[in-house]
Amino acid sequence: MTRQRRAHLLVQCTFVCIGLSVNFIFCHATFNAWAQGPEVDYSKFLHTSSRHSSIACTSCHERTDNSATPRFPGHSACTTCHIGQFTTPAIPMCQICHTETSGSRPPLRSFPTDFKGTFNVKFDHSQHMTGAARPQTGCNGCHSPMSRNVAFTVPAALTAHNGCYSCHTPSSKSSSGKEIGSCGVCHDQKSFRRTSTAARAFRLAFSHADHGTRERLACADCHRLTPGAPQTKQVSAPSAAQHFAGNSQSCATCHNGRRTFGGDLGFKDCKRCHSGTTFRMGG
Repeated sequence: MTRQRRAHLLVQCTFVCIGLSVNFIFCHATFNAWAQGPEVDYSKFLHTSSRHSSIACTSCHERTDNSATPRFPGHSACTTCHIGQFTTPAIPMCQICHTETSGSRPPLRSFPTDFKGTFNVKFDHSQHMTGAARPQTGCNGCHSPMSRNVAFTVPAALTAHNGCYSCHTPSSKSSSGKEIGSCGVCHDQKSFRRTSTAARAFRLAFSHADHGTRERLACADCHRLTPGAPQTKQVSAPSAAQHFAGNSQSCATCHNGRRTFGGDLGFKDCKRCHSGTTFRMGG
């Protein structure tokens, strides 16, 4: 190889190295500005920050058992982005997870049970009432009697995990092979309001205890499921318009003065439930 050829290759290699160095410095600086910018308050953690909301839940949260309460992630989940904070003295980030930072094994705080951010629940009743997803006891697998058996509970907050985790174990998969054990399977960072257990019917003296096993009625005799419907519209219930004969979920199917309670208690009398000139029901 001639001296001129070697000089030409040396120049090319120099330009390549300079280009790679500039690219690395630019990317590193951009990443640091994004993940570790000086304008960020590192004394608090926010799921909604631009960086945190862009990564998967499993990047930080790892389930090793069926405990209903999540655990704080290990240091490795944080140092990927926050090595600058971990190597800088007097940075308050450590106090997010630790009560104090002295010693080789600083004690952890209790995992919070109340969050400033909101996490919705992506739950479809229809999906959980078919095939292997259906609890052995049906609706009662998640809903228990409350208020002297008049109403039923609605799972909510961290304790709801106790029921869900009976199927959604850390290593669980759906029939199609999709993992169903991580946070993102059921939760998004969106607004959420739990479904009320105080249904209007309960204020009108309706009781599940009087309409369940005593009358040999199952949930599906009065309720229908709508796949993919919004949270409060997935499970139907008989309403005023369903009093009339011909509807399989009508109150009048049983309250006809003959089949239930005999013919002497006046269940065909409108005034048993309605009063006044408007015929509006109470509640």
